[in-house]
Amino acid sequence: MTTELPACPQCQSPYIYEDGNVLVCPECAHEWSPAQNNNKEELLIVAKDANGNELADGDAVTVIKDLKVKGSSSTLKQGTKVKSIRLVEGDHNIDCKIDGFGAMKLKSEFVKKL
Repeated sequence: MTTELPACPQCQSPYIYEDGNVLVCPECAHEWSPAQNNNKEELLIVAKDANGNELADGDAVTVIKDLKVKGSSSTLKQGTKVKSIRLVEGDHNIDCKIDGFGAMKLKSEFVKKL
């Protein structure tokens, strides 16, 4: 008997497994109960760029000012392009990977949508 598990509500990964009474995503470590999955009321994260444009997962953005990288002596330069962002909750509401820097969190107020 095969039961098709739903995609992760956080990152949309299809690689989900059951761990007791919860479903787990191995890619983003999100855990939720199957009962939550049946309830389609998802929290929508609203993030706006420096110009007031609404951002969505997968958008491409550019950095509007030089940003110091915490824990490093390097600086993220103005005009740096960031592809396929992911919106998350919190003060730094954009998760992304930047070539030459790696995984980072950015504030939406310091980017503009391309």
